[in-house]
Amino acid sequence: MLVAIGAGIAVLTGIGAGIGIGMATSKAVEAIARQPEAESKISKALLLGCALAEATAIYGFVIGLLIVIMLG
Repeated sequence: MLVAIGAGIAVLTGIGAGIGIGMATSKAVEAIARQPEAESKISKALLLGCALAEATAIYGFVIGLLIVIMLG
């Protein structure tokens, strides 16, 4: 029972990553709308930020799997 709760809490990192990626994307779209000539620089920064935020969600998922496999 406690193993399942721990795994569920570990997987909740996906919520933070989803919110972060959504906010970053909205700000990038606003920036491109203001300065279309800087689109390539903005897109590069956006992709790097999204990759780092998504890595956080993947780490949480892996930890949740490890908890279930090792302790379950």
